[in-house]
Amino acid sequence: MIFQDREDAAEKLVNKLQAYKGINPLVLAVPRGAIKMADIIARELDGELSVILVHKIGAPGNEEFAIAAVGLSGHIDRQSYVERLRISDEYLNAKAQEQIKILKARSQKYGLKEPNYTNRTIIIVDDGIATGATLLSAIHEVKTHQPAKIIIAAPVAASSSAELIRKEVDELVVLYETENFYAVSQFYKDFNQVSDEEVIEVLKQSKESKH
Repeated sequence: MIFQDREDAAEKLVNKLQAYKGINPLVLAVPRGAIKMADIIARELDGELSVILVHKIGAPGNEEFAIAAVGLSGHIDRQSYVERLRISDEYLNAKAQEQIKILKARSQKYGLKEPNYTNRTIIIVDDGIATGATLLSAIHEVKTHQPAKIIIAAPVAASSSAELIRKEVDELVVLYETENFYAVSQFYKDFNQVSDEEVIEVLKQSKESKH
């Protein structure tokens, strides 16, 4: 399955999420790629839009390959690759500290205020699930706030990662699962980078449309 762009993927995804319309779900984007997707989903479901700040920790010599992820809380979610590749705690902790600094700066830049998670249905949106490290970190961050339900929504997922995620949440909504998964970009004709400025603009417009 190939999507035109993230917006196309979001339009298809939202059809599978109609059960959550009208209950004011909190729709969280994994920035920066999923922000426009989450915006479309939040509007369609009459929900609230925000972002969940987590970041992958890449393997030594291959930053794109996620072996772990960290959120603002400082909790590190390790993948099985950490043991397999014999990654040291020193490497993980150093990389986590780097990412936390970036996440804190991003939180300020986006002007984020902590949304209310308690007893709400939370929908976390990502543009694709490769190793699942980032999403597992996002799930951990959200669980600390006692939500009523956590739903993960993504257009595509590696089958093995989908299996991992399913065990951690109330529902996983994915349009296409495959073992032939090399990079999220392979499932999109247009997979442009998303800038911080675009995230800020989307959040601003979403807030204004609520008033």
